[in-house]
Amino acid sequence: MKNCVNKLLIALGETKNLSPNDKMDKYIQISKFKKWLSGILPVELLTLSVKDVVEILVKINETGEFYKTFPDIIETPNYGDKWGRLANYIEINNRAVAEMHGSCTKNGILSLIKLLPALPPSAKSWANCIILSQIFPNIYGDGYNKLPHEENSIYGIKLNAGYSKNIINFDITNQILPEEQFVAFNKLAHIHGLKTGFRTVISADQIKVATGLNQDITFDWNNSEHEELFIREHTKLVKLGFEAIFIDSAKHIGGYDMGNYTGVGALPEYKQMQHILHEIRVRSGCTTLSFAGEKSTEDFERYKNLGLTTGTAFISPDDYNKVKCWSKKLKYQKDYAPGVEVSNDNDIGGRTYEERLHRINSILFAYEFPSDKLPSFMQMEDLFPLRYDTNTHHLMMTNPSYSIDGTPKSHWENLFAKEDGRIYNKKVGELFSYALNL
Repeated sequence: MKNCVNKLLIALGETKNLSPNDKMDKYIQISKFKKWLSGILPVELLTLSVKDVVEILVKINETGEFYKTFPDIIETPNYGDKWGRLANYIEINNRAVAEMHGSCTKNGILSLIKLLPALPPSAKSWANCIILSQIFPNIYGDGYNKLPHEENSIYGIKLNAGYSKNIINFDITNQILPEEQFVAFNKLAHIHGLKTGFRTVISADQIKVATGLNQDITFDWNNSEHEELFIREHTKLVKLGFEAIFIDSAKHIGGYDMGNYTGVGALPEYKQMQHILHEIRVRSGCTTLSFAGEKSTEDFERYKNLGLTTGTAFISPDDYNKVKCWSKKLKYQKDYAPGVEVSNDNDIGGRTYEERLHRINSILFAYEFPSDKLPSFMQMEDLFPLRYDTNTHHLMMTNPSYSIDGTPKSHWENLFAKEDGRIYNKKVGELFSYALNL
């Protein structure tokens, strides 16, 4: 595939020639060879051009070499095939940070590219992995925002229908395909020292299959064609450079602990999901692929044998010593380990900045040796605090625009906390600064 970053720049009316960009120099945080932007409000990056951000990313890349054009070959950060066992997974709601033009939501992938410089790069001993909340079209109004109380859930997806209008820039697909836009994002994440992945759902009634006719049909795990479609769609994304898949409701695969199941519809059988994960690995040829399962943490052997790498919410991040104790217990488990959450997609807010910082401290430092580290999970709000009257889960379930004048800038200004958010983001940067060279 051609240099998709250059293709993206040209499609956006820019040239591919790059120059050192000093627009955000005052925010650069340095930890030996690692650089990123800290003490920042997201709107300050989101209102830049994509070319500005590409130049910033090239300027702060770990090699210290400035490239006059974006390199043709940029590899994923190399932490071996089992990198996912130690990683920090940071989910970014790319729909929430998309451009809000009146009632339309678009270009989330461009907004996510613009946020990359403010995401801490991977450490010496473990990777940071960005999880995209949305890839596929959602079934409740894709491409549109609605009032804050109206459902527009990311948890309902459509397969066999390409990619979300919330995410892809469809105004330029005659010059750069949707798939190439994902490749460009992944290459820019890689030059910044990040791995990438995406969220998916497996509850049958939360998945529609586009038929090419007016009526979509509900997904059915007993339909072999639907199973094949699921494998094919996810394999395709891995081939575009994504190396992690976060699986919603993974704990309940095969009918496990259904008394606590909150999804809608049937789930795949245990052996069926083993087959699906195996097929995605084999067909993609990606030996580094990591599967993270929501709350798949109690029966370690069950989830390891399923093919998962990690799961969420097993250990309380509020107890530093307990996290450290479990890191010792599981230090020799290199194929699978349960993870620690700062927060998850069901977070309804209300946690203080101090509590969040304490949790981040636990997930970054609660171990004897970096090689013992447990995987962890964070949300966008753990880096960039949201406005007082919304929360992570609300933005997963609805798609409000907070724009006062109908412009994207106004939405970005009002989606996030103001100067207190900047101060918090700087403190998060200081924690990562200590951790990145361990």
